[in-house]
Amino acid sequence: MKNTFTLTAPCHFGLEAVLKREITELGYDITAVDNGRVSFLGDAEAIARANLWLRTAERVLIELGRFRATSYEELFQGTLALPFGELIPRDGRFWVAKATSVDSKLFSPSDIQSVMKKAMVRSMEKQYGAVPFPETGESYPFRVSIQKDIVTVALDTSGVSLHKRGYRTETARAPITETLAAALLLLTPWHADRILADPFCGSGTFLIEAAMMASNMAPGMNREFLSQNWEHLIPKKIWYNSFDEAQELLIPKPETDLQGFDIDGSVIRRAKINAEQAGVSELIHFQERDVAQFSHAKKYGFIVTNPPYGARLMGESGEAAEVEALYRTLGERFRALQDWSLYLITAFPDAEKCIGRKADKNRKIYNGMMKTYFYQFLGKKPPKREKRTEKQGE
Repeated sequence: MKNTFTLTAPCHFGLEAVLKREITELGYDITAVDNGRVSFLGDAEAIARANLWLRTAERVLIELGRFRATSYEELFQGTLALPFGELIPRDGRFWVAKATSVDSKLFSPSDIQSVMKKAMVRSMEKQYGAVPFPETGESYPFRVSIQKDIVTVALDTSGVSLHKRGYRTETARAPITETLAAALLLLTPWHADRILADPFCGSGTFLIEAAMMASNMAPGMNREFLSQNWEHLIPKKIWYNSFDEAQELLIPKPETDLQGFDIDGSVIRRAKINAEQAGVSELIHFQERDVAQFSHAKKYGFIVTNPPYGARLMGESGEAAEVEALYRTLGERFRALQDWSLYLITAFPDAEKCIGRKADKNRKIYNGMMKTYFYQFLGKKPPKREKRTEKQGE
């Protein structure tokens, strides 16, 4: 059994640099950065800690191997040569859970899955002997990507996607995922000692993720992972130690100012439930309020938000004008604030025009299959705090 693995963490396209920084801060060496994924080296402990701590990754995968295939025979032989028995025990249940293909001669997911399953069985027979496999044990789902005829085979250690932290049981209109919200927050210079407000808070995702960051709460500490049952790969003690570490590093009551507003009272009630389930309800102030009423007396705050812009709003008769008015109002309220910064993710093409200012920075991000932009309107930085020094004897 390997002591060190090549691990791969998929993420939203355009946010690879954020995930790379997270992995580096966890203490692991990056081996590759590709579109929508970052690879790194790690042992069994790294698998547990990456699942627990990575805020912007969708999954943690163990890469088993790569090979070139332009025909189904090459796909079969390439798969057959991989050492599946190093990861899967004799009674393991194994299959190709997902197959994707880009710019490759092999493109049918169902055919790719079928051919590879047959080759996986043959590979296991070579490892354990030519016997039928009961597949009554733990699950071992593989994810396969083919890009420009290069096949990458990887074992999914997470199970349910990492964006499902376990707290968001109540959803509002057009929510963004927890991983995307965390990544966008990490693209800003916001820290726990600065004001953060969301005037279109919806499910509360931005604010809850910010509260978890302020608390140094591992995003995966309140959920389970598929690989917790793989004792031959990751001993139980490693999981216990990793969860203990997360608990010890938790900051119980950080000083922070997080505010969420929405015009819909039922949406605010859902956001409060989500915050309570995340264990951060005491850190966030939620209030039913129209964006036209948004104001704040203090300086140097942040607005990070996901305003309405979806196909439903933009497509229905008369609602394009409603969206324009909404963004104009947001721009007016933003300009009334003193030295604040505004960050918003949207697919609305006239966002800058309606806000009344060209964004200082603009990043293209795919939210699922929808192309969106993360507009960044930067305010002034607060003055640096002078360090007070006291002379001896005073």
